[in-house]
Amino acid sequence: MAENQRTEEHSLDWREGVPVSTLFDDPFYSLENGLAETRHVFLSGNDLPARFAPGFRVAELGFGTGLNLVAVHEAWVASGTPGPLTVTSFEAFPVSPAEALRALAHFPEAEGLAPLIAKALSGSGRIETPTLNFTLVVGDARDTVPAWGGVADAWFLDGFSPAKNPELWEPGLMQAVFDHTAAGGSFATYSAAGAVRRALGDAGFTVERRTGYGRKRHMSIGVKP
Repeated sequence: MAENQRTEEHSLDWREGVPVSTLFDDPFYSLENGLAETRHVFLSGNDLPARFAPGFRVAELGFGTGLNLVAVHEAWVASGTPGPLTVTSFEAFPVSPAEALRALAHFPEAEGLAPLIAKALSGSGRIETPTLNFTLVVGDARDTVPAWGGVADAWFLDGFSPAKNPELWEPGLMQAVFDHTAAGGSFATYSAAGAVRRALGDAGFTVERRTGYGRKRHMSIGVKP
């Protein structure tokens, strides 16, 4: 089972084939190319796949449709790194399995993983294969991340816009992210908002601004010394 109980199903609208949150009035990923955005922001931003090693651990704020999981798992398999990649994703408002399948159907790269993502969203909260050990933690990340017993080598900070979803960018949560990051670990996020960068820097990360994806001028990355 997912580590916390489902609280509310995330209702969606659709715009040009891209799911848009009705809770936060924000698209789940770029209207241009969601997979390319994920690769630019979260993979390149965390220097992946170059840093992959056996036992590598990824954690994520905001599971969404599972597109980030598809991208990082594809990169892991292509890298030939032995053993499974461990991914833990924290999500307060899971989408329905049917909506996830509808979104992922636009990406041929997701074909193999999409049914497993739908099963995880249906309540199992788990995916276990020879190349992936995935756990979905359902609940408010301000509670679930501090209570988590694990650490990550790389974080994908993928909540909705800080202006629309400020809870997922609060200083206390950014501190919990830092506390649950391995030494030398990293984060990447599409956000370059000053408040987000300050919160991550105050938590202890060395924060850097980089060129964003598409029409977004900047994004942020950081490393735990």
